[in-house]
Formats: sequence, structure tokens, C-alpha cells
Amino acid sequence: MAHGASTVSALIVDDEAPMRDQLRARLGEAWPALDIVGEAANGVEAVAMAAEHKPDIVFLDIRMPGQSGIEAARQLYGSCHIVFVTAYDQYALDAFEQGAMDYLLKPVTAERLATTCARLRQRLAAPPEDIGQKLAQLAAALEHGRAARPSYLRWIQAQVGGSLRMISTREVLFFRSDEKYTRVQTAQAELLIRKTLKELADELDPDEFWRIHRSTLVRVDAIAAVTRDMRGRQMLKVHGMTEELEVSRNHAYLFQQM
Repeated sequence: MAHGASTVSALIVDDEAPMRDQLRARLGEAWPALDIVGEAANGVEAVAMAAEHKPDIVFLDIRMPGQSGIEAARQLYGSCHIVFVTAYDQYALDAFEQGAMDYLLKPVTAERLATTCARLRQRLAAPPEDIGQKLAQLAAALEHGRAARPSYLRWIQAQVGGSLRMISTREVLFFRSDEKYTRVQTAQAELLIRKTLKELADELDPDEFWRIHRSTLVRVDAIAAVTRDMRGRQMLKVHGMTEELEVSRNHAYLFQQM
């Protein structure tokens, strides 16, 4: 493992190529000097590449087909610093947040990654800690995750032509439902999914998405303004959109100042 002024190297492990690309790009911004020596799509590849390249850090997805990130981490234990990357909320990760490892929640934000990189720089200058117990705690927590603190939906799957597209909930401006489908509106696209608005309301973080109508969920930080139309109805303007969204009387309390 490299230390001090030596070049620090890293391996990225995720079964989804777009996720690997995003993390590589974010790391390029947060830590330009970091040398990404390889990318792997599963745990078996990760262990083999780590043996070959001996990276200082492995950014490791938890849930992958075949060998999981937890299983791979057990084999990598002691040879590198491990940062888990997960699409699930931190319910399973509290036990070791302050330990030798860190975690990143997908989609990875620049601010959170900057914190992780700062922690890693500190740890690279110190002897590696014993993480065996923390791995065991994490594995147990993942197994009992359903009984623990709920995790919120972070990705929407939408069929586009013959392919499946993954949309981060951070990209979504609002959801609107009709009889058969729910419309997912982002700044760049409009997509249709079969998940109902009730299912979405149950799965999304209520601090991030508000239900303003029986057929509409809106991302709070996408709201540009609240106005009233000629009939006295509250209408929401959304950043970058000309379309306005009606606030039903049942949800008018959300905007009491109007």
C-alpha cells in the first residue's frame, strides 16, 4: 500500500457500468491525484484485480450478483482500505461509520465524496485498523435490515425502448399519475413507469418529496414558486418547467403562507 507522498491507487467495483463511470468522474474532481488502477463488475473480479494491482483503496458495491461486496471485503481485509458503496440507506452501516471503513450512498454526491477522500487521506498516513469485527457487524445488519430503520428509494427503473434506464431520485422534479402509468419528469426527459403514486409516496423520503395532490408528488427543492390562479387554486411552478402543478385543498396546508 502506498503512503505519504507516493501515488495513492484505487479500484472501483460495481456491477453497473454507469455507476462505475459516475464514481470515476466524481473521484477525478474530488481527488485528481488518485490513480484508478482498475474497475471490476463483481466480487470475484475485485479480489483478482486487487491481488494484481495492490490498490490502497477499494470502492466496493455491496449488492452484486455472484460474490457480494461483503464476501469480497472479507478476502480483501487487511490489504487495503475499503469504502462500501450502496444504493440502500445507512440503516446497515451505522455500526462502522466511525471505523476504518467508510460508505457512500448512491447516487454519490460531490460533498459526501469530498468528506470520504479527506478521511482516506488521514487513514493512509496511519496503520490500518482491525476491521474484521466491523465486517461481521455489517453482514449481520444487512441480514436484519428490514427490521431496522427504513431505507428510502434512491433509484427509479424505467423502460425506454428495449433497455432499462436507472434514474436517480435526485434528478426527478415530480411524479404524476394517470390510470395505468406514473409519469416521471426530470429536467431532461419524461418517462413512464408502472409503479403507483401510493407506492412511491411510501418509498420516497418525505422530507424530499411532498404529495401536493392525489395524482402528484413533487421534489421540494424543485419548487420555484407558489402562485394562485384566477380560480384561487394554489399552483406550483417547478424550476425549468413551464407546466404548473395544482395543489389540492387537502394539501394546501403545506403552503400556509400563501
